[in-house]
Amino acid sequence: MSDLTLLQDVLALLSGGLVGFSLGLVGGGGSVLAVPLLVYVVGVKDPHVAIGTSALAVAVSAAINLVTHFRKGNVKFGCAAAFAVFGIIGAALGSTAGKAFDGQSLLALFGVVMIVVGLTMARKPAEVGRPDIHLDRTTAASLLPRIAPVALGVGFMAGFFGIGGGFLIVPGLVISTGMPLLNAVGSSLLSVTTFGLTTAGNYALSGLVDWWVAGLLIVGGAVGGLGGVAVSRTLAARKPGLSYAFAAIVIVVGIYVVWRGIDVLF
Repeated sequence: MSDLTLLQDVLALLSGGLVGFSLGLVGGGGSVLAVPLLVYVVGVKDPHVAIGTSALAVAVSAAINLVTHFRKGNVKFGCAAAFAVFGIIGAALGSTAGKAFDGQSLLALFGVVMIVVGLTMARKPAEVGRPDIHLDRTTAASLLPRIAPVALGVGFMAGFFGIGGGFLIVPGLVISTGMPLLNAVGSSLLSVTTFGLTTAGNYALSGLVDWWVAGLLIVGGAVGGLGGVAVSRTLAARKPGLSYAFAAIVIVVGIYVVWRGIDVLF
């Protein structure tokens, strides 16, 4: 049970709504938003507890949004499952390494990574892609060698930074499979769920999860996610609106995280 005040509980619910909206909209932004919100808005003092707590909440919120995207036909489960399987290995290794580093340093470094990813997506919109791409026995030989190394690398970074990884998984799916961005957004949520659970489990073993706050984030995220999925479909129809929205969110949040991380360190 958390020792937060009623006001902080409300802030946690609202933070969860924002996190869920971002997950539904662009398949990412879960922990990259949740961690700074928990630290700077809700008032969780230990960055490692914020990381562990957000990883659990984002994993559950991502699973809820995954169901919604699936119902809309946006999920390519073959590619998503392969990416998740290889990514889990990387996430387990990355989360173990991440616990050995200073929490504020991780936040600042992650912000830099986000800015680079956002600029890359802005330069090369990915709405069109290959809508017919799928993973089966006939395509496995060509797709798996491309998916495996990207998923391992993304999984490691997701675990290291203590995030669900959607802002890295979405570009990773686009690069490794060539699927359209809307499909990558929906499909990424399977990996966000599995990566988040892997990271959260690792942190929970060290007592670094606030279960009460995680529950509040999940409740808020379930509501916010419905709006995010609806907006993502609207933007995807306005090419390249979804790519630009994805890039803008990543860059703005990245700048903020870098600024706060450096401000705390110095």
